[in-house]
Amino acid sequence: MQGTTVRRAGLALAATALAGVAACTSPDPADRPGADDRAPRGGSLAALRSAERATERAGSARVESTTTMGSLMSMTADGTLGWRDGITGTLTITYTGGTIADTMRRLGTTSMEARYLPDAYYARMGEKFAEKAGGKRWIRYGYDDLEALDGGSGAHLGDQMRSTTPHQSVQLLLSSGDVRKTGEETVRGRPATHWSGTVDTADVSDDGLRKRLTEAGVTSETVDIWVDERDLLVKKVEKARMPDGLMTQTAHYGDYGVRVRAERPPRSDTGDFEDLLRQGTGRP
Repeated sequence: MQGTTVRRAGLALAATALAGVAACTSPDPADRPGADDRAPRGGSLAALRSAERATERAGSARVESTTTMGSLMSMTADGTLGWRDGITGTLTITYTGGTIADTMRRLGTTSMEARYLPDAYYARMGEKFAEKAGGKRWIRYGYDDLEALDGGSGAHLGDQMRSTTPHQSVQLLLSSGDVRKTGEETVRGRPATHWSGTVDTADVSDDGLRKRLTEAGVTSETVDIWVDERDLLVKKVEKARMPDGLMTQTAHYGDYGVRVRAERPPRSDTGDFEDLLRQGTGRP
C-alpha cells in the first residue's frame, strides 16, 4: 500500500507541477473563426514580434498563475522563473480542487514548493509523505526519468518543461490567422494592449511547439495576451479542450529581470522519482 500511494503521488506531481509553468490549451471547435476572418495584419505581427523579443531578452520574471483542468485539478502557482539557459526558478504550488487535490490531502498537504533546474525539478512534500518515503521530504524528477511514465506521457512532460517560456504565448499568436488587437486596458494598474487570436496546431511554425501541442491532444486553442509599453507580456489567458476536460490558465508576469534562485535540496533529504516508481511497481 505504501509503494502504491507513493507512486500515485509521484505520477500526480509529474503531471501537474509542469502545468504551474505552462498550459497547452484549445477551444471548442464551435468557437473557431471562419476562414474569411483569418488574415493577420502586418502591423499586428510587427508588434507581437517586438513583444516576443523583449520578453525573451528579459530572461526572468515573477509569475502568478491559476490553472484548471476539468475535474482533474485546479491549482495556483506563485514564484520566480528564469529562462536564459533552460527553465530555472522556484514556485509555490497549491492544489485547490479536483481529484489531485484529494490525493494530496491524503498525503497530508495541498501545497508544495517546486524548484526547477535545467536537468530536473524538485518537489517538497509534507511530513506525512516523508513518513511513506523513507523520511525523504523532497522528490527529484529528472526529465529523462519521466520517460518511464505510462504511454510516453512523461517524455512529453519533460520536453515541455525544458522548452516552455512565458513568451511562448506570443509565439503562438504569431501563428494565428485571426490575431487582432482588441483594445487598450489596465492590468494591475499598468496600461496594456490586449491581443487575441485562435491558433490551429497545424499552423504553428515552430516544430517543437507543434509537436508538444499535438502530443497533448490539442488541435486548436484561444490565446489572449496583454503587453505593456515596454513590449513585455504582463498577462495571458489560454483556453482549451483536452482529453482530461476543459483547461484554462491565467498568468500574470511582472518584476522582469528579477534574480532567480533554485538550489538543489540536500541529497540526504531527497528521494528520486525513478526509485520511488520502481518501488511502487516492484521492478528491480
